[in-house]
Amino acid sequence: MAKMIAAKNLVKLLVAAGGGVAALSMDYYSMSCPFAEMMVRSVVYDALAKDPTLAGSLLRLHFHDCFVQGCDASVLIDSTDGNTAEKDAQANKSLRGFEVIDRIKEVLESQCPGVVSCADVLALAARDAVLLARGPYYGVPLGRRDGTRSVDSDTFTALPPPFFNTTSLIKLFGSHGFTVQDLVALSGGHTLGIAHCGNFKARLAETDTLDAALGSSLGATCAANGDDGAAPFDRTSTRFDTVYYRELQMRRGLLSSDQTLFESPETKGIVNMFAMNQAYFFYAFQQGMLKMGQLDLKEGDEGEIRHTCGVINS
Repeated sequence: MAKMIAAKNLVKLLVAAGGGVAALSMDYYSMSCPFAEMMVRSVVYDALAKDPTLAGSLLRLHFHDCFVQGCDASVLIDSTDGNTAEKDAQANKSLRGFEVIDRIKEVLESQCPGVVSCADVLALAARDAVLLARGPYYGVPLGRRDGTRSVDSDTFTALPPPFFNTTSLIKLFGSHGFTVQDLVALSGGHTLGIAHCGNFKARLAETDTLDAALGSSLGATCAANGDDGAAPFDRTSTRFDTVYYRELQMRRGLLSSDQTLFESPETKGIVNMFAMNQAYFFYAFQQGMLKMGQLDLKEGDEGEIRHTCGVINS
């Protein structure tokens, strides 16, 4: 409880200092839907109790939403006959957890119809997934609007591919206002979840930076299952911790874009710091998520409050 209060107070201080969250509010739904956060957490809790691997999926949904046209729930919109939406883009083919978001929205609509945006649902679900996976609690300022555009081509240059090196990652994250430390901290979200062979099979050729035993295991997985084969990002893939960074130190990073963080002088020191200091990693991750949750927000007539997260209001 003390950690939750401290995190909320930190957000309030950032608002007061002009830290970029002025368009949002910690008590945005206090009158219109006062139990919104409790309803979100209850559904996430039930979902993770049945399938703990969904923690990484819910966090990834929020990331893939915010990095493409801002945090506007555009990643949730279904494709139509005349448009291929973001969720069906190649980079998003492996996204999971849509049914959890839909369930949350159903519960909210039953109690507070037309009030809570799908974009806020994504932000809260990601936070609660991290918390329930034994990660840090962080305050989520609310009041996002849902976007009305979702086009697969918007993902082509917005999302970091698994082969990016540190230079490319720093440039992409920097274009959104993230520091190098933010980049390394947010990459730590890969302490949760899995990746598929289609995203890491090229890593098998990087023998100078790939642990031999891991390489052999991954090779066997891909040979048996093709691109649909999967492997966890680290050995505690349903628990939010610093094992991801310790794996990088042992050259056991699953993606090239993971391992490059340890191989590059710009980021190696930060990896080492997070690996030995979980409290500092948690703090840096909280700061990174606070920034990410406010990327390119829709305001006023720019957005809407979708009644169903997969469909734009008619």
